[in-house]
Amino acid sequence: MPETGPFRLDLPADRETLAALTAGDAVLLSGVVFTARDATHARIVAELERTGDLPFGLAGQTLFYAGPTPPAAGRPAGAVGPTTASRMDAHTPALLRAGIVATIGKGARSPAVREACAETGSVYFGAVGGAAALLATHVRSAEAVAWPELGTEALLRMELVDFPAFVAIDTRGADLYAEAPAEWRTLPPRG
Repeated sequence: MPETGPFRLDLPADRETLAALTAGDAVLLSGVVFTARDATHARIVAELERTGDLPFGLAGQTLFYAGPTPPAAGRPAGAVGPTTASRMDAHTPALLRAGIVATIGKGARSPAVREACAETGSVYFGAVGGAAALLATHVRSAEAVAWPELGTEALLRMELVDFPAFVAIDTRGADLYAEAPAEWRTLPPRG
C-alpha cells in the first residue's frame, strides 16, 4: 500500500491481488461490480442451491450491497450508497465459498463472514454511508442483469470509476471494525 494515497484496484480482482491488501487500506475501486441487497441475495442463493453454481457470471466478481436510484442529473444512477452489510451476513459465507471474491457495504460483519473471508481469500470493502449522491458520481454505467421487478433491489451490473472505499476485512480475516476500537482506546489523550 503506497503511503502517498489510496491503492487503485481494478475489478474484478483476482485473489492474489486481494491478498496484498490489509485491513485499513484506502482503495479506489474501478471496474465491474454487481449490486445485490436482501431480495437479490435470496434469489442468488436459491439459484446456487438449485444449480450448484452462481448465476449470471457472478463467480470471481464483487457484490456491492446497494440499491441505486433511477438515473438522474445525466448520470446512470441518481444515488448509490452502501447498504448495511450485516443484513447479508446469513448468505455471505456460502456466496464467498461459491466464488464471490469481494463485497462492498457499510458497517461491521459477523465472525462467520470474517472467517469465510480468511477461508476463501476474499475481501470486504467498507464504503461511507450518507454520501449516496456523491458516490453516484463514481458510477460510469448501470444496467439490469436480472429481476428488474425488484426495482432498486434488482441485480445490476455497474461499472465504477475511482469509487472510494477501505479494506474492512482482508484475506487473512483481519477486521478493521473489530480491531480499530481497541487501537483508538490506546491512543494517548490529546492536549
